[in-house]
Amino acid sequence: MVIENGEVLTLVDDEGVEQEVEVMGSLDLENQHYIAVAYLDELEEEENGKEDLDVFFLQVNENDELSVIENDEVFEKVSSAFEAALEER
Repeated sequence: MVIENGEVLTLVDDEGVEQEVEVMGSLDLENQHYIAVAYLDELEEEENGKEDLDVFFLQVNENDELSVIENDEVFEKVSSAFEAALEER
């Protein structure tokens, strides 16, 4: 399965609470795939001008399993790469 921009995914946190997120973008960096996502309910509120949008990044593992980027150095590289990609648009 390939994760596409605009796709809605359901994430489950440590307490078992489900949250829907929309894929805002994706990129490959140093042989690893990452996606940028935002909570679906925040996207709807942001479209109505009610809230700022929080975007966060997830690592996509071999079996399309998602994981949080726990290494600060890797997170900074991914964040900078997404920022650069947005500036190129």
